[in-house]
Amino acid sequence: MRRLSWILFVAVLIGLDRLTKWWAASNLELGQTHPLIGDAIRLTRLHNAGGAFGAFPGSGGLFLGVSLGVSAILPVVLLIRRDLPVLLRSGIAVVFAGAVGNVIDRLSTGYVLDFFEIRGFPVFNLADACVTIGAGLIIVYVLFGGGRNRSFRQTDRS
Repeated sequence: MRRLSWILFVAVLIGLDRLTKWWAASNLELGQTHPLIGDAIRLTRLHNAGGAFGAFPGSGGLFLGVSLGVSAILPVVLLIRRDLPVLLRSGIAVVFAGAVGNVIDRLSTGYVLDFFEIRGFPVFNLADACVTIGAGLIIVYVLFGGGRNRSFRQTDRS
């Protein structure tokens, strides 16, 4: 994919994250729950001042720093490394979009707005889903699509 395509892809993901958070902020009261599919999938507005999925409450500054670092490094990787396989590039782009989405929240409000609730999972937002899905794509690439046989290295030859 061309550079402009990746920039557009990331911009669309960030835009969707902003749009869904704007909708949740406009239509849901803090702590209010709206069932979508019974109690299995609900909309519940929460303000997360901690880490991912509500972990490490009160550590928002640490997560802001990490997110700012990721948001600074990943676009450089995407723009400079044109030879990255599509799966790896996609994973990096999706993680980057999610990191930026949550950085915008932390910088503008001091917390991340979460509102998707699926039974058995912490409440999350689209940016959190992007980070999780992107990390999953990177892991799949590393485990299955690395492109070279790691079981037989040049230095292992006799």
